[in-house]
Amino acid sequence: MSLRAVKPQHETRTRILDAAEELFMLHGFEGTSMRQLTTKAGVNLAAVNYHFGSKDALIEAVFRRRLDPMNAGRIAALDELEAGGRPLAPDTIIRAFVGESLRMIEDAKGGGRNFIRLLGRTYTEPAKPIRALIGQLYAPAMERYKAAFERALPQMPLDELVWRMHFMFGTLAYTLAATDTVQLIAGCKPEDRHDARLLEDRLTAFLAAGLTAPLDAFVRKAA
Repeated sequence: MSLRAVKPQHETRTRILDAAEELFMLHGFEGTSMRQLTTKAGVNLAAVNYHFGSKDALIEAVFRRRLDPMNAGRIAALDELEAGGRPLAPDTIIRAFVGESLRMIEDAKGGGRNFIRLLGRTYTEPAKPIRALIGQLYAPAMERYKAAFERALPQMPLDELVWRMHFMFGTLAYTLAATDTVQLIAGCKPEDRHDARLLEDRLTAFLAAGLTAPLDAFVRKAA
């Protein structure tokens, strides 16, 4: 097959994914019709079926396109940090994890910002199969980071560490889903909402304080 034949297929697939990402973000998975999708992507239904086979497979492809490289980047960042052989501080581990997703907020032209908003919508709407898929895609990175936190916080009971990581990742998810809320709370400058470095600094400091907070009497007794 010639390159002339391959290139349009790749472009068509990308166009469908871009359209689906934006429409799912705006209208939700159930609220987006195949007619809306084909119209926005400028393709017919046969093209969607050819590249993805079904709406469920298209949804999975939308998430895999962004989450697979994001989580690979998280693991690579941790690999690089651990290669130094020195114990890692909790805030260093946190920064490596959150930075990969926060940088997507700055990606307006490439669709990263749309995807982050879609991801936030997924966390707040009841779509169990999709949330299960996201959990599956996150699993390898989460296991690596959990092990890193265990080494960084050896005094922390495992049950308590799991809860604190749950709160930590929930805070990250809300930050990604609702960066506009900051305006309502603090009247921040609009450009600050999409400044990945500023968000990374603020969020890392906040999460590190929660993750390393002293164990209270209840936790010590349970341990």
